[in-house]
Amino acid sequence: MRNHREVTREEWEAYLDEALPPEEMAELERLLREEPQAREVVGEILALCNRGVLSVAAVWRAHRISCPTRDELGCYLLGLLDEEVARYIECHLQVVGCRFCLSNLEDLRRREHEDPKEYVRRRKRYFESASHLLEQRNDDGSQG
Repeated sequence: MRNHREVTREEWEAYLDEALPPEEMAELERLLREEPQAREVVGEILALCNRGVLSVAAVWRAHRISCPTRDELGCYLLGLLDEEVARYIECHLQVVGCRFCLSNLEDLRRREHEDPKEYVRRRKRYFESASHLLEQRNDDGSQG
């Protein structure tokens, strides 16, 4: 990309969705700073998005349709998946380099070695911080 190769619209959309590997994100960021034409293309994409005109690829990325669930990533870590599913996840992580899933996987790895008491403390803090959001409702749906 250093030789100012033509960046595809799909690559710019992936850049805006922060769905590219860090090296590519940095290179496209550099192009945005240096190339007025790159800023024009990104401006057009943003204008279309703001009007609700999205490509299938943009919708696919936004909803992470190709991403495994957190449960699937956990099963992958534990070696509990069918070989075909495990190969798909391996490809998604290593070849595609999905930053969202790599981050999720790293979090799961950290929690795998976490003290169970810390998990209980964290759950309790989450509940306490959100308990005010739970309202008692009557059978008819009114607040009681």
